[in-house]
Amino acid sequence: MTTYIMLANWTELGIRQVARSPDRLDSARAALRDMGGDFKEFFMTMGEFDIVIVFEAPDDAVAARFTLMLGSLGAVRTKTLKAFPERAFREIIASLGQ
Repeated sequence: MTTYIMLANWTELGIRQVARSPDRLDSARAALRDMGGDFKEFFMTMGEFDIVIVFEAPDDAVAARFTLMLGSLGAVRTKTLKAFPERAFREIIASLGQ
């Protein structure tokens, strides 16, 4: 599976209904699981982003569907990064042939 890092901020709606965030998190986790993915880590953060989620999905299409589904609910706006673990990083660099 491919790893993704999601950076999220609450929208005005999301922060007004912040007390419902644990339930929304549970629903998001279940939705991703139904799509064949899985949450690896969840963090509430301080700074530029309110939430960081590390998740796995079978492919980019599933990751895109998941992020679009979350965004369509209106409580968060996301930025998602495709992550390459150290092993893949080393293979990519080695393939440069330098």
